[in-house]
Amino acid sequence: MNCATIRFSRHAFERMFERGLSPALIEQSIATAEPIKAYPDDRPYPSVLLLAFHRQTPVHLVVARDPVTENCVVVTVYIPDAKRWHEDFKTRRDQ
Repeated sequence: MNCATIRFSRHAFERMFERGLSPALIEQSIATAEPIKAYPDDRPYPSVLLLAFHRQTPVHLVVARDPVTENCVVVTVYIPDAKRWHEDFKTRRDQ
């Protein structure tokens, strides 16, 4: 995902701190992550769920992107629960 700038929500910073994930790592992950679900109706900007890996650990990132300025906001970051996601961490088990 291409972003002109990247900001972090307070929630994202809290989750990153809890999981020992640095802003630099998240910024790098955004550039290389695989989009797995789009949320075009999210407000104030459309967002996307991204899948990245850090030391072979899956990481999900929800990133909103202003379509005009291409500025991004990291909404949240979390380690997907293997009980709720299939082995590829791209599809929820309850879907």
